[in-house]
Amino acid sequence: MAITAEDVCLERVVPITEGFAAEEVTPDSDLHIIGSDVTVQISSEDAQLVVRLPFGSHTRMFLQEISRCRPAVVGSEDMNENENNLVVNHSWSHNSDDKAPPRQSKSKMDVTTEMVRSSSGMVTDNACILSEQNFGLRDTIVKSQLVLKEDSYTYLQNFRFFIGTYNVNGQSPKESLVPWLSRDVEPPDVYCVGFQELDLSKEAFFFNDTPKEEEWFKAVTDSLHPDAKYAKVKLVRLVGMLLLLYVKADHALNISEVETGTVGTGIMGRMGNKGGVAIRFKFHNTSVCIVNSHLAAHTEEYERRNQDFKDICSRMQFCQSDPNLPPLTINKHDVILWLGDLNYRLEPLGLEKMKMHIEKEEFQDLYQYDQLKKQMDAKAVFDGFTEGKITFQPTYKYDTGCDDWDTSEKCRAPAWCDRILWKGKNISQLSYRSHMTLKNSDHKPVSSIFDIGVKVVNEELYRKAFEEIVRSLDKMENASIPSVILSQREFFFKDVKYMQLQVETFTIRNGQVPCQFEFINKLDEDNYCKEWLIANPSKGFLLPDSEMTIELELFVNKSTATRLNSGEEKLEDILILHLDRGKDYFLSVMGNYLPSCFGSPIQTLCYMREPIRDMSAESIRELTLLPLQMSDDIFRDEKPLDIPKELWMMVDHLYRNASQQEDLFQQPGLRSEFEQIRDCLDTAMLDTLLGSNHSVAEALLLFLESLPEPVICYSLYNNCLHCANNYTLSRQVVSMLPMCHKNVFNYLVAFLRELLRNSGKNHLDVNILASIFGGLLLRPPPQHPTPDVTEKRKAQQFIEQFLLREGNSP
Repeated sequence: MAITAEDVCLERVVPITEGFAAEEVTPDSDLHIIGSDVTVQISSEDAQLVVRLPFGSHTRMFLQEISRCRPAVVGSEDMNENENNLVVNHSWSHNSDDKAPPRQSKSKMDVTTEMVRSSSGMVTDNACILSEQNFGLRDTIVKSQLVLKEDSYTYLQNFRFFIGTYNVNGQSPKESLVPWLSRDVEPPDVYCVGFQELDLSKEAFFFNDTPKEEEWFKAVTDSLHPDAKYAKVKLVRLVGMLLLLYVKADHALNISEVETGTVGTGIMGRMGNKGGVAIRFKFHNTSVCIVNSHLAAHTEEYERRNQDFKDICSRMQFCQSDPNLPPLTINKHDVILWLGDLNYRLEPLGLEKMKMHIEKEEFQDLYQYDQLKKQMDAKAVFDGFTEGKITFQPTYKYDTGCDDWDTSEKCRAPAWCDRILWKGKNISQLSYRSHMTLKNSDHKPVSSIFDIGVKVVNEELYRKAFEEIVRSLDKMENASIPSVILSQREFFFKDVKYMQLQVETFTIRNGQVPCQFEFINKLDEDNYCKEWLIANPSKGFLLPDSEMTIELELFVNKSTATRLNSGEEKLEDILILHLDRGKDYFLSVMGNYLPSCFGSPIQTLCYMREPIRDMSAESIRELTLLPLQMSDDIFRDEKPLDIPKELWMMVDHLYRNASQQEDLFQQPGLRSEFEQIRDCLDTAMLDTLLGSNHSVAEALLLFLESLPEPVICYSLYNNCLHCANNYTLSRQVVSMLPMCHKNVFNYLVAFLRELLRNSGKNHLDVNILASIFGGLLLRPPPQHPTPDVTEKRKAQQFIEQFLLREGNSP
């Protein structure tokens, strides 16, 4: 699993002084493992440390910063005699002169981790991935020109890719994967293997922890083609989604710029039971992105699946080695391979008719009813992607251990849930098939073999192109100051709503001089823009006479809504667009925010008898700024509501319509329906909430998450953790809550108990509800360290006590 902030703490500080040295070392156990943790040996006068850091751009940039602390070391291999210089390993050095960087060696020596990390497109042999790289404007211009001239110094060479996907239904590996992974005579050059539903346990869902990662990793490694030697490049997992990347060992030196990303699209747009994981890398001079996704389930939820796909595409980002360049998205790659349990079903078609088509192997007739085909034809999803002809029977749903269709009470209809698609040039699919011999799951694994044309560099032509660019740049340099023309400098966002993205665009048109631009911080401010705004991209590079479109994205969420509701903050900002070696341009951003119950305090909403949109800004501000512990005589003329009317509408809707709803609070709703629900609560234009039960349930969770003071006040957080196993003390803590908060707590607990009475239908249990609501009703104070697993479990246990007992309200 990846290291996170909650896993580490500061124990000691090692100063970078005389005698300090940092050197990457390669333990024997790391041989032939590309992308394994980076082992660094740190030496100083009074310390000898060996640390392991996760492979990737963050570690690389951290080590670059260590190197920058003593810049005199750069470019020198023998600095031990100078007391002012940092002693580093030879592999950290690089040559900053304008010489054509030689390509990586093609010798067939044994592959080690250190050698693999040394391989990087257009980087010297000796400069490993940890080396300090020069990312000045001149280097950026050279790299950009090299990209434009790429066709002049590269040629295409085909490499064989194996792509596989398998939903394992929470099972451990019980059978060999050889029939799936090693069916062909010729061993592939690259393996991309994805799993879904690796672990269905609550621990995996809520705490992203599972022993099955290692089990399936070993099962895959043991089943790779026996006629080749492979190196593991990278492994990435989010809850039950696992993606593994291997290459032939003799290709390892041509793999570089390896990065991973994860996006959860489950409930509240974050839970990782649904979503995607991805690995991107450069193979020779071709950028490749592999995505493994598990989209929303159930036949009727095809719109939610479409939304999941779009969310993964928009939210998945990969750091670049050049910190001056914006992150890469999925679509910014030469080759995209998308695999997974996409969950699209067959409709409308009766079960018996489906099975008749399958028995007759009339797969193309059956394919006409496939949801994914229909959505792709309508360009609603996977636009620009291609899927091969399906010549195998549906891969879902089977009885585990055999090839019989589902005989359970639900009797799920067959479907091609498990798919492989691609996007890019020079891609030829050689096979697309399922593997019926594997019976471990209710899904069958699917594989595809591709021949992919990869851009390989001709060393001599590359050097020639490089030298031409440098000569041209020498003539151009210092010719003039860069300047640009902006298509627009003033922006107004009208009627901004809670969690509803608005985007305005403008174009930067460059003049005759290459320029690097960046939005920079204003004086005494930590960021270049307010928290509710982002510029995409926020920095970049422009060649002469080129232009770039910038998107200004305005999005109000839980962290900014309260101050906008109260009027303490306005939608107003000034952006400064800075040109390297040029002048600054100022952009004005303004807008009007429509206040919402989302982000409003419980107490404020209890004093609002009319919709928040009907109230004056002054009244909202006055109620929002009321102190939490107020005396009863402040509003003698009007008694507050027991609970917010907005909360009552959502809970009442679920009580009447969703008490027996399967997967309630676990399956996300539609964003469009959430927006309708939000508007209904804020305006009271309708007496009935629109949208599915799942959308209303998610709106309730988002409402609780948006409260600036949680249901159980911040001041009582530690008390609750201390008495998480003592119901009597826990009731005493709840009794200390302000009346409106106590009423909301008791109301929600009563509703959750009602759901548990219908657990036979909705399949909810105490653990699920306590885990979901424990993190919403009982949240740590803003300055509190991020809760670890133990703390999260205590919050869950605190809520569990109240769900298991039907006693009197505190």
